[in-house]
Amino acid sequence: MEYYEAGGYYPVTIGDCFHHRYRVVHKFGHGTYSTIWLARDEIFNRYVALKICTADSSPRENNVLSRLSQPQQSSRLDRDLIPTFSDIFNIQGPNGNHTCFVTRPARMSLSDAKNGSWISLFQLEVSRAIVAQLIIAAQYIHSQGIIHGDLHRGNILLRLCRDFDKLSTDMLYEKYGEPVLEPVNRLDGQKIPPEVPQYGVVPIWLGAVSEDVTLPEAKIFLSDFGEAFCPTQERKFESHTPLLVRPPEARFEPTQPLKFSSDIWTLACTIWDTMGQRTLFEGLLTNDDDMTSQQVELIGPLPSEWFARWTEIRDKDSKSKHQPPTSPTQSWEDRFEKHMQQSRIREGMPPFESRERDAFLSMLRSMLRFRPEDRPSAQQILESEWMVKWALPEYEKIRNTAQAQKVES
Repeated sequence: MEYYEAGGYYPVTIGDCFHHRYRVVHKFGHGTYSTIWLARDEIFNRYVALKICTADSSPRENNVLSRLSQPQQSSRLDRDLIPTFSDIFNIQGPNGNHTCFVTRPARMSLSDAKNGSWISLFQLEVSRAIVAQLIIAAQYIHSQGIIHGDLHRGNILLRLCRDFDKLSTDMLYEKYGEPVLEPVNRLDGQKIPPEVPQYGVVPIWLGAVSEDVTLPEAKIFLSDFGEAFCPTQERKFESHTPLLVRPPEARFEPTQPLKFSSDIWTLACTIWDTMGQRTLFEGLLTNDDDMTSQQVELIGPLPSEWFARWTEIRDKDSKSKHQPPTSPTQSWEDRFEKHMQQSRIREGMPPFESRERDAFLSMLRSMLRFRPEDRPSAQQILESEWMVKWALPEYEKIRNTAQAQKVES
């Protein structure tokens, strides 16, 4: 609530109508630079996601998506893998001027699906198809000269089924529940000012737990391009991706601009997070030192100049008592067996075959190399054995099913 201030969020109320057509019926959630609402387009009689940016937000996302919607070269991309804006407009509110983006609504993020589950696993064919789409989307973004800069499973969204628009607002509330409103109160008991909403809204849940997502439902699109940039036009040195998936060069090469290879590291961690039960690197309240230690334990020694910098950082920090490892202490195969294979067997799910395991780990090993220049390109990942033999065929099943449904309708 403290972000409802000058330059911050716009105070939305359920029932508000924007741009003479978008009536807010529920809330999806919020991010650092926006709140996202489920609205009904009263002209085309369909549901949309209405993203209302903070008044001080940057227009970067709009610029990036405009560029991605006009490809500079032919592509095999399914256009639905990248969000497109059906409308853009501005509104004036008590906290300033806000840009609003209208796009198609999503069912849930991969994080939502896994967090809502006791076992946090997708079916194997579903996770393969999701990863295939993610790599295709990353390759397309890179081919257009854009670095995403924030590839994690919270920004990978599963699409809604086509029948969702047939629900009236009353039917929506009957199926998913009416908005739950939580009154906002000031600690000093004074009246709520106009720049703050009278109620907070609990987000709607349209999703399913991860293990119940079926292959036809495994269609995704990549969201949140607020950190994306074109390196030929802008240089970025700081990574704002979550620490668990943040590329190590952001710490050890702070004077070097981030490159396409920084997305490759984050992509690899996200692929593991999608395929497995737990994240590759772990820690709820972890810090930079612990994260580097985990990376060394799995991948091996840091480049010599990085290790020297790490020692220097630790010497300056009197609180740091962690003894850094200098060599790997566990193998990829052990980590895979413990956190990916056995978890599936325990839950009665089909496990990986040995040939797929080897191809999968080979792909990830190539992506998780400390030196950015040693990592493959997104195109090379797309052509890897695991993608060609296991992931892309599952995605083709989805595409073929979707094309058959279009023909029938």
